[in-house]
Amino acid sequence: MDWGKGILLSIIGFVVLIMTMVVISVRMDGIELVTENYYEAEINYQDRIDEESSALRLDRTVITYNSLDKNLLLDLPNGTNGKIQLFRPSDSNLDREFLVNVIDSNRTSVSLLELQPGYWKVQLSWTEGGKNFYEEKKITI
Repeated sequence: MDWGKGILLSIIGFVVLIMTMVVISVRMDGIELVTENYYEAEINYQDRIDEESSALRLDRTVITYNSLDKNLLLDLPNGTNGKIQLFRPSDSNLDREFLVNVIDSNRTSVSLLELQPGYWKVQLSWTEGGKNFYEEKKITI
């Protein structure tokens, strides 16, 4: 075998490798956006940072996950309104959203028994005393 055939085989091998990678990447399923309206989310990102820093200044842990009972415990004062988003990064069809209205007690429980096992992000937005707060927790069910 001479130099010309070696160079030609190397180029052909490289082209086949690149074409294989292109075909594999085009056929991939399950790659989804984190949010549908990502331009709006980017514009409101500074507000989210401010809400997170406000939640960090609170003297309590707002979201606690109990893995034995598979429920979330929320430490929110009476009269608080909020929204919980359960975000599944691997499959957006499994995402869930709940409204939270604390009426009776400071500890609110949210059952997660119906959720698929795996990795989840819990995103809690709430209003307390006229101020907006946000906290995020990563859990594995």
